[in-house]
Amino acid sequence: MNATVLNAPVDMADLPMQHPRAPASAAQARARFFNSGNAFNVKLPEVPARLFSAPPEDRFGVFDCDQSRALECGFAATTPLMLARYVRIAARDALLPLDVGATGSVWYVIAGSGRLSGGADGFAFGTGDVFLLPGARGYRLEAGAQDLLLWTVGNEPQLAFERAQPAPLAQATIDAVHYTAEEIERQFALIFASGTRDDTSGRALIFSSDRQAAARNLTPTLTLSFNTLQPHTHQRTHRHNSAAVTLVVQGEDCHSVVGDAQCPWAPWATLVTPPGAPHSHHNAGSQGARFLIVQDGGLHYHARTMGFEFLEGVA
Repeated sequence: MNATVLNAPVDMADLPMQHPRAPASAAQARARFFNSGNAFNVKLPEVPARLFSAPPEDRFGVFDCDQSRALECGFAATTPLMLARYVRIAARDALLPLDVGATGSVWYVIAGSGRLSGGADGFAFGTGDVFLLPGARGYRLEAGAQDLLLWTVGNEPQLAFERAQPAPLAQATIDAVHYTAEEIERQFALIFASGTRDDTSGRALIFSSDRQAAARNLTPTLTLSFNTLQPHTHQRTHRHNSAAVTLVVQGEDCHSVVGDAQCPWAPWATLVTPPGAPHSHHNAGSQGARFLIVQDGGLHYHARTMGFEFLEGVA
């Protein structure tokens, strides 16, 4: 055998993690070293595409759309940076305390009415309302005369990953914001009375606030859009680097295609679209469809990595 081959150096990628030779302090002893051959081959589980159902009507409490086992992370997560939940409260009962361990969380009132108090500005809310809460402890959610069902998404996993805490309310980057169903319908009317261009991504209402208006986001890292789909149409196949968590609000005979999987819609189901996955939404029914989408898009907009592109031409 050729001696040159016998004496060939170890491939850089096969070198094990390196330690300092003679650390003189505890701080030096903590150092670890990799190289450009083995530092970038970390394999993490992919984000599963999945449908979660709303909890049965006779079950009350907080229900996480949790994929932490599949993601191999030690905290509840729907995607690596977002956690979706359903919250059901019995009539005239209350959820206390409600701690929002996120920079901010968006809430959609699926059914019922109630009142929010504690933590930030208090207000009454009803079916079809959307509201945004900054991270804080001690919120109180109280149901009205009927059972209350809510859907919420926050960036708890993003903070848990770094073991970080939300900023105190006085230093938070967002405030409590309340978007009433009546105002949402008024905004939809404006949108549907307007024209579109070929490169417009459907007719959708984008939520923001006075403090986030420059970035057109809901929070510094999350975006929220209320998408629509006319009967017998579909949203063209597209992709983006943000993950998406989608609530089915309205639609019959509708489905989404994520990668190669067809995902039939069900009332108030939550659909998880993995980052970068080609996907499309289809409405074969006779009424317009609506679906509420939360993405970690603010993070990608800031990093200039959104990567939105259509994968299908205009019909």
